[in-house]
Amino acid sequence: MFLSKFKTVFLALSVTMMAVSLISFPQESVDASIRGLNMWWEIVFPSLLPFFIVSEMLIGFGVVKFIGVLLEPLMRPLFKVPGVGGFVWAMGMASGYPAGAKLTARLRQEGQLTRIEAERLVSFTNSSNPLFIFGAVSVGFFYHAQLGIILALAHYLGNISVGVIMRFYGKDDEKGNEQSQHKFSIKTALSALHRTRINDNRPIGKLLGDAVMSSIQTLLMIGGFIILFSVINKLLYHLQFTSFFAKIIEVILDVLHLPVMLSIPFISGLFEITLGSQMTSQVQEATLMQQTIITSFILAFSGFSVQAQVASILAQTDIRFQPFFFARVIHGILASCFAFLLWNPVYERFYNTEEPSNALPVSVFAEDSWVLQAYKILVDTGPLITIASLFVYTALYAKKLTGKL
Repeated sequence: MFLSKFKTVFLALSVTMMAVSLISFPQESVDASIRGLNMWWEIVFPSLLPFFIVSEMLIGFGVVKFIGVLLEPLMRPLFKVPGVGGFVWAMGMASGYPAGAKLTARLRQEGQLTRIEAERLVSFTNSSNPLFIFGAVSVGFFYHAQLGIILALAHYLGNISVGVIMRFYGKDDEKGNEQSQHKFSIKTALSALHRTRINDNRPIGKLLGDAVMSSIQTLLMIGGFIILFSVINKLLYHLQFTSFFAKIIEVILDVLHLPVMLSIPFISGLFEITLGSQMTSQVQEATLMQQTIITSFILAFSGFSVQAQVASILAQTDIRFQPFFFARVIHGILASCFAFLLWNPVYERFYNTEEPSNALPVSVFAEDSWVLQAYKILVDTGPLITIASLFVYTALYAKKLTGKL
């Protein structure tokens, strides 16, 4: 009873303090809102929308069930999740967070995952996509495309390690519902695909409309969280809360022999990964390896902004948020360790040369590569895609209200 009352008072005071802070720092709040909005409509919305829509279509047509049957012999022994987890894992890495959470929640709602399996799956299928790691962080912030190799290796190796660790989660809660091992069988997979398609008897037009509606609604929610936490991060800085917590982080950094100047970027990265990564790249007192270690933790932890998005998505199901948060902490620690361990054998050996033009044998990750060009195109065309999609969503929603859809 006491804890419940304390929680009520704490939440009420927190919201009141935020309201007062918004009034006290109006210009800073507006600037932070604009920054969050720009990131959402230039990058997040246009990059995630196609993946969300296609994912909904693949689920409706039974393709995900087909992939799940094929990948069952791999995913079940390795991560102790059904084969459909392979689809969520791949889409999560390709599109970035919080796609893994959305797809996991969707499959849980369809009954393709138990609650324990869903909690295992969501813990390692939310990750940063390669375009963000190479385009935004490595080139955009550090002006060093080769650094993306280390960041990506540390990030995804950490993700796989988290998946292996989380396979031991919830063993005592499972009540003998372990599914039998399946052998690789295309015939069985095709039968599952057909059954799923027949059970979902929506016409193609209805299925596409539902996919667009569901995807845009999720992205609107994501945009709200991005803007909110951008403002919160800025207000905490001006209220000196960031400086206060930075003093605590400085002690930890000093023990790890890292520059204490990284404390402020680290705290900012705990709330929002883009700002934290950018601030880390600007710390002149730290070496590139030290900046990479902190950035790896920030990318893996994914920030309270992304975690709030995931919590909102998981709240639509019975999937608990606590295992996901625990996995983010473990992922952050592991990614930092991998960045440190891989620095000498990978970066120092292959990429740290005095002749930057010949640093890489291929031009895939060079400064003028297709990765950077794709990122620039996304930034330039993103707002147009976002506006057009919102018009489509408005039209579909209007038809749904009038009973025509």
